[in-house]
This record gives sequence, structure tokens and C-alpha cells, in this order.
Amino acid sequence: MAKYSVHQQPVETLLSWIKSGDIAIPEIQRPFVWKAAKVRDLIDSLYQGYPVGYIITWRNPDVKLKNGELSAGKKVLIDGQQRITALTAAIVGQRVLNKNYKEINIRVAFNPLTERFEVLNKALEKSSEWINNINPIVNDEISITKAIRNYMQLNPDADEDLIEDKIENLKRIKNKQVGIIELDHSLDIDTVTEIFIRINQKGVVLSNADFVMSKIAADEQHGGNRMRKLVDYFCRLIVDKGCNKHIVDNDKEFANHEYYKALKWMATGSDDLYVPNYIDVLRVSYTYKFSRGKFSDLVALLSGRNFETRTYQEDIAERSYALLSEGLMDFVNQTNYQRFIMLVQSTGLINSKLISSKNSLNFSYALYLKLRKEGMAESEVQHYVKRWLIMSLLIGRYSGSSESMIDEDIKQINEKGIAAYLAQMEQNNLGEGFWDFSLVSDLESSSVNNNAYNVYLAAQCNANSTAFLSKSMKISSLIEQRGDIHHIFPKKYLSDNGFIQRQYNQVANFVYTEQATNIKVGKMPPKEYLAKTMEEIQAGTFNISTIDSRQALESNLRFNDIPAVLYTATHNDYDDFLKTRRRLMADKIKEYYELL
Repeated sequence: MAKYSVHQQPVETLLSWIKSGDIAIPEIQRPFVWKAAKVRDLIDSLYQGYPVGYIITWRNPDVKLKNGELSAGKKVLIDGQQRITALTAAIVGQRVLNKNYKEINIRVAFNPLTERFEVLNKALEKSSEWINNINPIVNDEISITKAIRNYMQLNPDADEDLIEDKIENLKRIKNKQVGIIELDHSLDIDTVTEIFIRINQKGVVLSNADFVMSKIAADEQHGGNRMRKLVDYFCRLIVDKGCNKHIVDNDKEFANHEYYKALKWMATGSDDLYVPNYIDVLRVSYTYKFSRGKFSDLVALLSGRNFETRTYQEDIAERSYALLSEGLMDFVNQTNYQRFIMLVQSTGLINSKLISSKNSLNFSYALYLKLRKEGMAESEVQHYVKRWLIMSLLIGRYSGSSESMIDEDIKQINEKGIAAYLAQMEQNNLGEGFWDFSLVSDLESSSVNNNAYNVYLAAQCNANSTAFLSKSMKISSLIEQRGDIHHIFPKKYLSDNGFIQRQYNQVANFVYTEQATNIKVGKMPPKEYLAKTMEEIQAGTFNISTIDSRQALESNLRFNDIPAVLYTATHNDYDDFLKTRRRLMADKIKEYYELL
């Protein structure tokens, strides 16, 4: 059996399918990213009879209704949304959202004398040679006779036969053919993605989350189209507060819905730590409510898939949409969201640059929602979620094929409970070998985007540690203010003694310090700047450091895990210093983890 069919349809038929809902287009809330000139080019290609690429649709499976009848599946648009939007804008006159989420008209003008198309502007508007808007002519709002008469009145010297010929050609745009590739409902998501990539040579990659978004956006029966708005609007409000006015002014139906009441707090809220996109929102809501990790399963469930009988049932689709709706509402709930953010900050992960894995955050939020829903005491919820978050970052749990890992973890937690499964994960991944060897080895890196190093910084923030050679400035403040990362053995000093970048930029040679200290230390070897610091302490002056006692200096070095060898260290001691400090940093991370 063919898994897809390829056929041509006139533009007019395609547009009628869209109007009647035979092709379900994901509601166009995303900005129309084509430039107006590209719309003009598309119309010009149709006029000239050039191919304009394929529209790809994927038929939804036939669903068994409660009365036993089969309901024929709609076609869901997989690729070609921008082209279809361009056609409906230029030919039907539909307004589109620009990149600032403002509704605009795109008017395409036509010059029958030169057969050129242009996006309408003030100069063309004043020129009698240009028909200001092709839409009424192509869309049968005015007859060809009237269009010719109007044009000839403004251009009496024009050749009427030529004008008639060109306007008739213009009218024929709606009869021009567009290629449609219709994919069979029996294809799985991976195959559909592969077909999409092979046909679409622009290097665009579809994620399974895109299929979920297309699926729910095209669904009106179960309110999926509103769920899509809930996801989109929430993600937009995080980064663009002005979007709230757009919702209230232009989407009154949604503004009166419970979804808007649930998310509108973000219009005045803020989040620069997590900042989820639509994939993250779907990931968390789905993992939490369905106890699954693979988006392809969600598409199947929303289609009504019965995994045992391999058929499609309306009651499964209905239940799946209801569950997804609950998950999304719990995700955007102000109390849930803000408490989770505070929980993350309380681990010491105070800045997004310390969190290298978004999926560690996603899974932790799904776990947080799940444990709260199960009625676990808040203190226990916090303990398990914090440990899971830090453990998953330390071992890079979701850095590879994250969907499979998420799927496995949520199913195991469901089966064994969080306490037993976390204990099992710790036993398997965080044994003595990890703390004594793997973690120390992970810290042997010159990349600051390193899980072990970022967790080390979180441990310092969590302990409220002071910056290197500073009396009161906290490391957390410097991280938030993008303070200086200082080389304990100065870069220039090591470079002058034959060390290369990969050696002097080791994370174990980094500390956060105040800019003034960094500048004053310059390229002095450690034993020299520490000797000067001690002289200043005795003299009561504060040049290199703000520390005012020998005891405070000892304490500062200890908090920053600096080996005592630094007092006498030269470049010859650098490698031994790094080994010792990595060991001390790993010890701090272990102690921090065990106290979570």
C-alpha cells in the first residue's frame, strides 16, 4: 500500500479546503516570517506558471466514535504554512501577524503593461499604471470587464486588448496548480520527519514537538486549538510583556477563557532562570500527566491510539486531550511555577548560565508537579527534586537521547516510587568511584560550560561563599552581575613561563573575584600577591584585597578550596596545585549534594 500520494490541485481548490476545514492548519499565531517581497515572488511564480514547491499534509487516522461509526480524519498541514498564509494574504485578503505580533495587510500590486508584481507602497499607489491590489480581481470580487474599464479610464493610451489579456492571466492565478504530498495516517512520526527533510532542502528539521503542536492546533473538537494558544501565549509573555495587550485587544475569546486567567500573571511576572519554550512546556506537561517521555506516543494518544488493539478510539483521544489540558494548566499555575523556580534557586543554581541542560530542569519540574499532585509533604518534594536536578546535571543524564532517558525515568519512578528509584540511581551513578575519580576527571577541563564546574559554583552560591580575596562580596552577586573570573595563577604569568591556553584556562585555576582585585594582582605569581596581601593586613591598608585579618584570609582560601601550597607557589607547582584543587572541589560538591 502506498504510504503517500502526490497530486496537483488548483490554488482555488486548496483555498476552499482551508476555508471548509478539510485541511486543518495550525492556528497561525506564530509570526508570518516571510518578507512581503517573498509573497510577491510567490504570486509572480504562479502567474508565470513556475512551480512553487509542495504542500505536505498528513492525514489523521479514522477514529472510532462512541456510536461505533468511523470519523474520517482531517489532513493536518505539516509543511507549507508560510506559502498558504502568503496565498490567503494576497488572494483572500486575510490579515497576518508580523514579527511584532501586529496584524497587517499584505497588498500585492500588478502592472499589466510590464507584467510586474510589487508589494504596494505609496509611490505605486499614486501611479495609474499599477493596479493597487490583485485580491478583488483574483478573488472574483470585481469582474474582468470592470477591472479593464477602471484601468483604461486611468490609462486611456494603453492598448485595451493587451490589458484584457494580462488581467485575464492575472485572474488565472487561482487556477494554477500547487503540488500536494499527502502522507498516509499509518506512517509513524520518524518516517514523516524523514520525508519532510528529504523534500525540504532548506535544512529545516522538524521536531516531534512540532507535530504535537500541529496536532493540537488543528483540533477544535477537544479544544486543542486553545491549548496551543495557552502554550504559545505563556512562552511569549515570559519574554514579551506587550503580548498581553495583544491578547486582550485581539483575541477576546481567549481572554475570556480559563486558560488566560491561569497564565495572565506572567504579564507582570518574570523568569530569566528557566525561560521555557513551547517544547519545554509540552515536555513537562506530557511527562507529568502521561508518565511517558516520547512525543510520538503523545501524537498517537491524541489521535485516539489504542496501543493494545492498534485501533483508534474517540474516547482515548478525548481522555488524552483532557489530561494534556490539566498538565498545561498545572504547568502555568503561578504557585507551582514560582515555587519551582525558588526551589531551583535554593540549590545555588541562581543563573541560567549555570544550567547546561534544559531537560534536567524540565524533568525536575515534571517530577515536582507529580510529587505535589500525589500529596507528598512539601519538604520531601523539595528534597527529592533538588537531588534529582543536581544528580542529573552531574551525570549528564539528559545530554544524549533525552527522550528515551525521560521515558525510562518517569516509568521507573511510577513503578518504584521516587525514594527507591533515586537511591538506585545514586547507587549506580554516584558511588565512591564517581566522587573519587569521575568527578575529579570531569573538573579537568578548560570549558566553563562544564556540568561539574557549574555544580561547583552552585555549591558555592548555596553556601553563600565570599569571593576570592574579598571580605564581604558574595560569589552569587558576582555571578549575577557578570563579575570577573580570575586566574589564581595569572594567565600572563603562566604564559610567560611556557604554558599554553588549554593549561592556564583550567577550571581549577578559576575563582570569582572583584574586578579591582583582579586588576591589582595583574601577572604576579601567587606567592607574591599573597605575601603583599598579608603585608597589607598588618599595615591596615586595602589595596589588593578587602580582607582585614590573617584568620579571615585562611577562611577565604578554605571557602574557595585553595590548597595551602599557594602561599609558596611558583609556576613549577602549578600542575600539583591543579590536582589538589580538583580534589577539594570534588569534595565540596559531594558534601553539598549530601546536604540537599
